Amino acid sequence: MDDPVALAAQLVTLLDVEEIDTDLYRGARNPGGVGRVFGGQVIGQALQAASRSIVGAGGAEKIAHSLHAYFMRPGDEAHPILYRVVRDFEGRSFANARVIAMQKGQAILNMAASFHVAEEGMRHQDTMPDVPPPDALEPDHAIRHRMRDRVPPKFQRLFLRSRPIEIRPVAPTHWTDPTPRPPVQHGWFRVVAPIGDDMALHRAVLAYASDMMLLGTCMLPHGINWMMDRVQTASLDHALWLHEPFRADEWLLYTTDSPWAGHARGFNRGRIFTADGRLVASVAQEGLVRVRG
Repeated sequence: MDDPVALAAQLVTLLDVEEIDTDLYRGARNPGGVGRVFGGQVIGQALQAASRSIVGAGGAEKIAHSLHAYFMRPGDEAHPILYRVVRDFEGRSFANARVIAMQKGQAILNMAASFHVAEEGMRHQDTMPDVPPPDALEPDHAIRHRMRDRVPPKFQRLFLRSRPIEIRPVAPTHWTDPTPRPPVQHGWFRVVAPIGDDMALHRAVLAYASDMMLLGTCMLPHGINWMMDRVQTASLDHALWLHEPFRADEWLLYTTDSPWAGHARGFNRGRIFTADGRLVASVAQEGLVRVRG
């Protein structure tokens, strides 16, 4: 595994969008990235762009609490991504912004994000599932390297590359095992090294990570996965609600389920908890899952 500090710094740089004009930002390329851009990268960068524009407008500090995005075209790792922000509403308590992510003159994602001034109110939440703690589980990268010989050669580079997000699955996915399983997954995750105290960055990192471990949930009952030649997958949309403060460089539990799949689409839901049981985010996503033959 590569140096964790360097991997974490690389993720911070990736999500630190560059302002090139008012409400116009450029997202960096992922070093070494090949082919299609990871959807979580586009969402994380788009959230950073929206946050920079809303915070830059002044007034009471507003914190991102939700986003709703649609993927329209696959991003290309060979090019940077431009983000155009439109601030539709800036009130005393809430603000709303739209973001269009573009490459080579074409939109690849559009997103709406909402921001809210922190205030108190009634409280309740779901209970965190009873699962083993991360220290009792094997790291995902160790599992992947152990089973590398069973992975098709064309996927090995992507499958084995070092990642800035460490995952420890509760029930490791056996990518080469077609046995159907219930559409439920649990996995702990965190950035591999500390990333400082910029909470907007922590929210962007969670947005980035929320696109991991999600779409595969709807495939579990059907014994298929993204490495099978006859399977085509892509995220279609992504919604994220940020409920409570958290740190993305401390352990978070991602628990996902899929209540429905059909018509070449699968619907997935996620809940993200801190290690002490606070529900800090909820996720929903529909994806294309097309099985040929």
